[in-house]
Amino acid sequence: MRRQRRDRQVNRADIQRQHRVRLGVLYGGVFLAMSSLIVRLGEVQVVQGAAYRASERVIHYARIPVLPQRGWIYDANGQVLAWDVPVVKIELVRSRPLSSATLRREAQILAPVLETTPAALYHRMTSNPSALQVTLATHVSDAQVAFVVEHQAELPGIQVIQDYERQYPYGDLAGQVLGYVGAITAQNVGQYPGYLDNQQVGETGIEYEYEHLLQGKPGYRLVAINSTGAGLGVMKEVRPVGGDNIQLTLDGREQAVTQEIIQQMLASSPHQHITDVAAVMLNVRTGGVIAMASYPYLDPNWYVNGSYVQHAHYLETSGAQMNYAIQAINYPGSTVKPANLIAAMNAGVVNPQTRIFDNGYIYVGTQIIHEDGGIAFGWVNPVEALTVSSDVFMYEVGLRLGKWLGSSDTSGGTYPASAGSYQNYLDTDFAKGINQIFQEEEDFGLGPKTGIDLPYEVPGEFFIEDYRKGNIQVPYNLQASEASLRKTGKYVNYGSPASLADADIGQSQMFSPIQLAVYAMTLADQGIRLKPHLLERVYAPNATPSNGAKPIFTYKPQVAGVVKAKLWEWNLVKQGMHGVTSNPAGTAYYAFLGAPYQAAGKTGTAQIVMDGRRTDNSVFICYAPLNHPLVAVAVMAPGGGYGAQFSAIIARKMIDAYFDEHHEPWMPKSQWTSTRIPSSWFSSPAYLLPEKSH
Repeated sequence: MRRQRRDRQVNRADIQRQHRVRLGVLYGGVFLAMSSLIVRLGEVQVVQGAAYRASERVIHYARIPVLPQRGWIYDANGQVLAWDVPVVKIELVRSRPLSSATLRREAQILAPVLETTPAALYHRMTSNPSALQVTLATHVSDAQVAFVVEHQAELPGIQVIQDYERQYPYGDLAGQVLGYVGAITAQNVGQYPGYLDNQQVGETGIEYEYEHLLQGKPGYRLVAINSTGAGLGVMKEVRPVGGDNIQLTLDGREQAVTQEIIQQMLASSPHQHITDVAAVMLNVRTGGVIAMASYPYLDPNWYVNGSYVQHAHYLETSGAQMNYAIQAINYPGSTVKPANLIAAMNAGVVNPQTRIFDNGYIYVGTQIIHEDGGIAFGWVNPVEALTVSSDVFMYEVGLRLGKWLGSSDTSGGTYPASAGSYQNYLDTDFAKGINQIFQEEEDFGLGPKTGIDLPYEVPGEFFIEDYRKGNIQVPYNLQASEASLRKTGKYVNYGSPASLADADIGQSQMFSPIQLAVYAMTLADQGIRLKPHLLERVYAPNATPSNGAKPIFTYKPQVAGVVKAKLWEWNLVKQGMHGVTSNPAGTAYYAFLGAPYQAAGKTGTAQIVMDGRRTDNSVFICYAPLNHPLVAVAVMAPGGGYGAQFSAIIARKMIDAYFDEHHEPWMPKSQWTSTRIPSSWFSSPAYLLPEKSH
């Protein structure tokens, strides 16, 4: 899509002004074309009337569909993220059967004018013989329109049509969230009963999710047709009804800043093998998605403006067509420690006075498990365990939940004598312990789909080590285990007590960034888990957020679940997470150094394998401010190193930008910004690099 003067501020007023200009030009073109048609018809009727009078007799009527304008998509501040732009097309309208010879003759006449070959044009005319309308050319010039009008007698069924084309004025801004539209295909035609063959439908993202709102109702024109197939006039017209306009919770400015921050971090990071990054910011009070970035970025315009082919290699090899925020899962690392600590406190195996000696490693059976980085923290209490991220503390907590007794830096421990045998221990105490960990995480929103209003969300996964297979990780069915334990008191499995330790530090489960964001929001809300959502309001076709119209629907926050814990447990976890960002020993202290607000966070650094290489999954969750939280953030960057070195920095900058935009009193006034999408967007690498991907 051509954009001019990108160095100036592109705001809602600019966009609407540009849209009015485009409308004027296009409507003007159609008016001139139709005017010339009227003149031509006048010549036919007055000058050559006798010769043509016989052929003007009405033979039959054709009902020609008129497509509706698709509803527009707005951000939380009323800025247009997706709209329909009127375009002039040349179409073949099969108001009556046309012979192959007629179509070949028309292809010969039209091909030079449409700058194609007769063979290619004929193929387009005949590729879908059941379609009533076939688009032959879009974005046609005045000269092309005039040619068709002047040669109507020689071109039966060829008509100049005004239609709409979907456009995304900010390019790859929230590309995977917005999604894109496409033609109905043989594969999905069954999903759209009652639709016309040439209607555009949402294929991904919001465009797909809210197809039923955005898609309007087609109208039609009843046209009288003579013996040559030429139209004699419109006998009746039923105007189409446009689709509803929708407003999202997505903040366009925060989204742009987030995508720019990620691009800047990638450019400066010493880790040059990062293939994808996802970042999500949620409104703690409503569950609304404020920002959802998925790198590599995608421009939805490529799918509708004919430039897909030139970007095809990038799209097919980079993973840009995937929304990593909802469609990718990975190991969360230590970010799960707050939830698992609450599970332990609820089970009574940990209290505020609990102290565990961290010597840098622990034996579990015959295995030795080390503290990440080989650090030894000494005596650690629950708050300190979160602040410094003591793995050994959490190893011991996980083992206590599974009743594996006596593990230390000198002993591998054993199962309780009451179990009778190792296998019976696995089927009972171990299964109950691992379930407590995984179930608590599920209660926080980790594992199951969150139910966000986007298509193709994937669930998380849980694992245990299988001793029959050399202690490799195998999927663990939590629901089946819980059902079996309730029914028989046992769940047959072939796990390892080491899985209790691994699970407690986030190495036996895989979650998506949206799940981690919901988890952070639930921590901020002290157990109230809200359903994440993007839809905020729906407006009638002629109403918009910017004209003060009353919405016909407003989303109300939905509670998806409640995590039960005592107030002292919430306060303990909050204190530990605050230490992560405020204590010099905290793992994200330097990422939040100098912040004019207090935040609660948790870093995660999970060991993963990418392209055959061992590396780290950089993860960070947080919420802010510490008291009366407003936002919760989750960032995940496989291959990004320690959580504090990459993901925590992104989260801090995201929060700063949001508070500056909303003029929070704790932010310096000199940093306050407007709600407009930044004027620098079109010159930023976040926008430019994908556009240059071909």
